[in-house]
Amino acid sequence: MTQPTGSGTRTDDLSVSHGPGPAASTSTHRRDESVGQLVGQLTEQMSRLVRDEVQLAKVDLTAKGKKAGVGIGMFSGAGLLAFFGVGALVTTAILGLAHLVPAWLSALIVAVVLFAVAAVLGLVGKKEVQQATPPVPQSAVDGLKQDVQTVKEGLQR
Repeated sequence: MTQPTGSGTRTDDLSVSHGPGPAASTSTHRRDESVGQLVGQLTEQMSRLVRDEVQLAKVDLTAKGKKAGVGIGMFSGAGLLAFFGVGALVTTAILGLAHLVPAWLSALIVAVVLFAVAAVLGLVGKKEVQQATPPVPQSAVDGLKQDVQTVKEGLQR
């Protein structure tokens, strides 16, 4: 056992450093190292999280794409069957009119009616397309312009 010093502490149990000596710089280095390690771990974990989220989004989009493909296929089939149904109705109208007038005249009447409906639909469609042009999302552009203006005003303050 060692003898106590004048301050009442044992000299073999304590090592005291005064001032910024090697002990202080080692302590600071360890602290910096742990912060550096934490930042490294944070970066690694954020990268892993982003990769995992992207992978999850890919899986989700693939599943939704498959469902959308099946749905589009079913809509296409429905459209094709509706097209044939309209053809059958046109034939029925021609055959029905053939009881009143000659067959060629009934076919001509049905064709004229179909062309008239097509012309009306074409004109209405043209009007709608003209109203939709130019194809710029104007509300989004206006919102972006407002955001840029707000940022500019914030930077001037």
